[in-house]
Amino acid sequence: MNALTNPVFTVGHSNLELTKFVTLLKQHVIQAVADVRSSPYSQYNPQFNRELLQRSLHEHVFAYVFLGEELGARRSERECYVNGRADYELISRTPAFQRGIDRVVQGAVKMRVALMCAEKDPLDCHRCILAAPHLRQRGLEVFHILADGTLESHAQTEKRLLCLFKLSERELFRPPEEVVAEAYKFQGEKVAYHEEDLVLREEPPRYGN
Repeated sequence: MNALTNPVFTVGHSNLELTKFVTLLKQHVIQAVADVRSSPYSQYNPQFNRELLQRSLHEHVFAYVFLGEELGARRSERECYVNGRADYELISRTPAFQRGIDRVVQGAVKMRVALMCAEKDPLDCHRCILAAPHLRQRGLEVFHILADGTLESHAQTEKRLLCLFKLSERELFRPPEEVVAEAYKFQGEKVAYHEEDLVLREEPPRYGN
């Protein structure tokens, strides 16, 4: 990856006021927001509905692009589901997902891009569990903007993920990448959208981001 390529950021809008959300973006010099929600609307936080959000961001001179069809976690492709639950590994193999990753990689060459979804904690969201590892595989640095303005590197987030499942990347008989992959799998199964989850949950959302 070109050394001049910008890092990619992620951020969750949660129940923030729009002014606070904009402040977070400005604090980290974000130039473009890539909306990776499959359904870009919030029952409880309408300030983040797609059209209103796009208009508000443009007023503050942020670019906005909707990538929910490419990088969203609630998929239309039937082959992405196992027993009714979205499978992140299967999603990552779809042409649409790869196109979305390509667009983010290309965008990062020109500007500081933040992937936006709903969840407050990146560990609860596919932007971290699904998209971020593939961006890292493509050579990009990834940082997560937390609600208090703190910046957390994806390496730090991975350490939290391992602690969540009481795993250690220094296990004696397994390579670190295998342990981390297992943690991703566990958390992916925990947060992935399930077709039986028909109730709209946006505050706090658990599935279908």
